Amino acid sequence: SPLDAYGLAKLVNPKSVPRFFGSFRDMVMYKVSNFKWVPKDTATETVFKALQPAIRYTKEDCLDLPDKVYEKRFVSLTPEQVKAYEEMRRFNMTEVDGETMTSLSSLTALIRLHQISCGHITFDSGETQALKSNRMNELLNALDEVEGKVIIWASYRFDLKHIEKTLKEKYGEESTASYFGDTKDRDRQGIVDLFQDKNSKLKYFVGNPSTGGYGLTLTAAHTVIYYSNTYDLEKRLQSEDRAHRIGQVNKVTYIDLISEGTVDEKIVQSLRSKID
Repeated sequence: SPLDAYGLAKLVNPKSVPRFFGSFRDMVMYKVSNFKWVPKDTATETVFKALQPAIRYTKEDCLDLPDKVYEKRFVSLTPEQVKAYEEMRRFNMTEVDGETMTSLSSLTALIRLHQISCGHITFDSGETQALKSNRMNELLNALDEVEGKVIIWASYRFDLKHIEKTLKEKYGEESTASYFGDTKDRDRQGIVDLFQDKNSKLKYFVGNPSTGGYGLTLTAAHTVIYYSNTYDLEKRLQSEDRAHRIGQVNKVTYIDLISEGTVDEKIVQSLRSKID
């Protein structure tokens, strides 16, 4: 959006834009309705002038980094997931073990459907329960096939805790660390340092892109697995670049775990189309 230029212009050339954001918006956009603004025909030229004398370089211009490789691993839904998914899709509600989960809006329904495809369900009472799922087994299969350290991104707290617990049980207590909202501030840098240390036993970094997807250097890994995604393209790109930045000497492989025919698949398709 042309509006994204306002903060940059205030930084590099403050005199080129009005003092207040609303005034800049009126320069580059016109109002179609109460909730919709559309760029004016002159918006690009206005933004270009406002950002002078800034020069923009892309990462590709500055860095000689190895390629990114993308893979998809498909995860079939269990009968329990299929039942819950279809009930939620058709009726905006489902019931498991006497507990009910409902959705009152399309957005809530998308979240509920995504949770079901990931292997858990959050009831109206607030309690979260695991559904029988093949996703964890597919993650373990992927980990057995790759070498070296691995970053695993997931969207939900329930999944993050489940992944950490499972990996520690299989590979040892020191093999895995999680990095998300519940991770104490005093522990965060230590986790990153241990992961970057090639001689440490910490092999699996399990994180949430909202917390760990920005600013961190995790180039010790050249495999990144997305246990689940969101529609947020910025979080996806930023989390990808934790491994794909200065210091990386290997091709970085990104693996998406996807349940075909579900919202899970639509999210990844949406991200790819946004990038294109």
